Amino acid sequence: MLKKFILTIAVLFVVLHFPVYAESSSSLEQLDNISDRALEMTKLKRYGDSEKVLTFFSDRFLKETAKEQILDMDELRIITVAHNEALMTIKDMNKGDSEKVNSVTRFRLVVDAVKSTHQPLWTEMEDQMMNSFQQTKNAAINQDTITFNSQLNLFLSQYEMIYPSLKVDLSKETMQQLDTRIQYINQYRPEVISDGESQKELDALQNELTSIFDDMGEDDADPSLWWVIISTGSIIIMTLSYVGWRKYKGDREKPRKEHND
Repeated sequence: MLKKFILTIAVLFVVLHFPVYAESSSSLEQLDNISDRALEMTKLKRYGDSEKVLTFFSDRFLKETAKEQILDMDELRIITVAHNEALMTIKDMNKGDSEKVNSVTRFRLVVDAVKSTHQPLWTEMEDQMMNSFQQTKNAAINQDTITFNSQLNLFLSQYEMIYPSLKVDLSKETMQQLDTRIQYINQYRPEVISDGESQKELDALQNELTSIFDDMGEDDADPSLWWVIISTGSIIIMTLSYVGWRKYKGDREKPRKEHND
């Protein structure tokens, strides 16, 4: 009787808790797919279709976030800003193809950052960003002003692409420190090239970027999901232990009964 009771509790626990996580994941998955479709249309230069998809995203986004609290206020704001910028860029006839792709890509990455709990899409830019930064650093050491400026501009454009996603995945303290270093290097370019002490900022930023990308590559599953798994696993272990103990007790009592008989 107790065995059935414990099993019933375990089943109810899974039934009551897992659908909440699954529903939230499903909503974010749908929004992520819509943002991916918008980027596909933009890359194909089908800007009218891209605009329709972005508008559709807005409608679904409002419905999903009104129905359930799947995002916190910061995530809501960051996605809304990225979406509005992407939509305005797509509508702007004066914007070039690359600007449109970059804007929608920025939006696509931030939606994925909110959905993903492990290795978001923006981390795939690690190689090209770190390569651009290394070229910037080498140019500073060699006091090559032209190469330094061109490579730094390239790095800054790549940084801008993932900036909203970083705001989702990194702490405010980390973002503030990262922004401060990058703003210093950008603002004081001549000093960074000519002054060895200022070049230490390049080393510090490189180490910080490496740490950020490494941390995001680690397994960082949703804590709520792990809580469900661990809690459910504990109940199952208790059930199996109880069944094993009953079997052991039954085996011990059987010889006594046979002896008494």
